[in-house]
Amino acid sequence: MGRLSGTQNGGAMSNLAQAAFEPSQSYPIESVVIDVAWYALRTRARHEKQVHKELREKSIESFLPLVAESHCWSDRQQSVQSPLFPGYVFTRTHNDLHHRVRILRTTGVVGFVGFRGLGAAIPDEQINAIQSIVEARISFGSYAFLNVGQRVRIVGGSLDGIQGIINEKKGETSLVISIELIQRSVAIRVAGFRVEPV
Repeated sequence: MGRLSGTQNGGAMSNLAQAAFEPSQSYPIESVVIDVAWYALRTRARHEKQVHKELREKSIESFLPLVAESHCWSDRQQSVQSPLFPGYVFTRTHNDLHHRVRILRTTGVVGFVGFRGLGAAIPDEQINAIQSIVEARISFGSYAFLNVGQRVRIVGGSLDGIQGIINEKKGETSLVISIELIQRSVAIRVAGFRVEPV
């Protein structure tokens, strides 16, 4: 059998390339894995709410945990919603140049948290835990980041499945939940919750 000419060979390669990009039973479109994860963004001072608002306006998923703080002025006292982790906003996005540039062009964003500013993915369970605590409207507050201690899981109730580290301070037992990438933690009182070792 004779060899293909240059033109014939090119035509064969074109057909192969075309077939590679056409949907087929062997390679359904639904099988493509979408690389989406949570990332931490460092923001300029007091720009967290602006960054969160602008990301949402761009239809980019964003999470800014807030905590109620009481501020006293000479004539009144007022409760203000302040960032739980000052200087940080979380975003769930694709890890590619196009999405990264859209986020970095947001007013108040300094950069992604991670090696060389490229960003490191945060495990979903860490963000999910903070979201559950915020949505449950229970008492919580910021806490010094911990690397040691017994890890337990809450059993039952609105926070079922949330994991953290048990800590005791001044006779009060707390469950400390951490975002390891930014080394920030929150603590909730264990009283009223049933926990089990992980």
